Amino acid sequence: MRATLMLTMKIPWNAASMILHTRRILTSLPPAAATIFFALLVAFTSLSARPQSGENASDPNFEHPNRIITVHLEGRSISGLASHLKDAKSLRHGVVLFPGYPGIIRLREEGGIIRFEQRGNFLVRSRRHWLDDETVTLVADAPTDQWIAFGQRFRETPRYGTDIAALINEASRIFGVKDWTFIGTSEGSISAYHAARLNPGLAQRLILTASVFLPSRGGPGLRGVSDWERLPAPLLWVHHKEDPCPYTAYRIAREFSAKSASPLVTMHGGGPGSGDACEARTAHGFAGVEIEAIDAMRTWIRTGAVTQDAGK
Repeated sequence: MRATLMLTMKIPWNAASMILHTRRILTSLPPAAATIFFALLVAFTSLSARPQSGENASDPNFEHPNRIITVHLEGRSISGLASHLKDAKSLRHGVVLFPGYPGIIRLREEGGIIRFEQRGNFLVRSRRHWLDDETVTLVADAPTDQWIAFGQRFRETPRYGTDIAALINEASRIFGVKDWTFIGTSEGSISAYHAARLNPGLAQRLILTASVFLPSRGGPGLRGVSDWERLPAPLLWVHHKEDPCPYTAYRIAREFSAKSASPLVTMHGGGPGSGDACEARTAHGFAGVEIEAIDAMRTWIRTGAVTQDAGK
């Protein structure tokens, strides 16, 4: 297995060091070569110092370091978008974020710029609110051979568990983090549930938010899960009381909380919402109460205490 780490460009030296090294190189080169080298150095410095362009420039999550981690497997690869504080020195906790439908964010780098889709998803757009000196986030993409259709049935397979394990093991190697919490939202709850079920040694905890319970054209949802007691990781449900999506009704969240003997955080307030009922800018996507939802999840991760009601 070969892992590739792609980083946003940075200048490694301070100004004094750069001047010193540049002077030494220029004096050692013939005049024509020195002219070419200097022109290339100016171009590189301009490119490296340039702020993020396009969507990234207006995305507050890019005020912090973001990087793509990619693991290459046989006939496919799987990537994750990692974020952490710039000066974080003691990373201990990792949260793996599984976005909702379609769960395909198409992580890639083009022209030195990180590009991806599903920016408006609750877990993707709010990932910066997780960051502190001890926490790194990792938004999990679908494996590349599933970029056409990332079905719910595929997420049940050992192959998917293997792919997620490879990604998290590589992130653990890079950041030195061993404590991982899997967090899914909407249809991403199905991804997170099966990823945790298939990797009991990696998932220390599981949080399912705005979960898809009922069957749809995409698959069975969580309705078919009956052996919650066999899930080795502690489980927390997070749901908005006014979730308008018919597949993710709050009353069913209460049923699943009881069925799984696992606590439920009930979110209130927020808004104003926009878009269709099952989209990410409504109460289904915790619009307006993102920070409160994350604070409740962080409290449970760190202390085990459950905030039964949260929001504005």
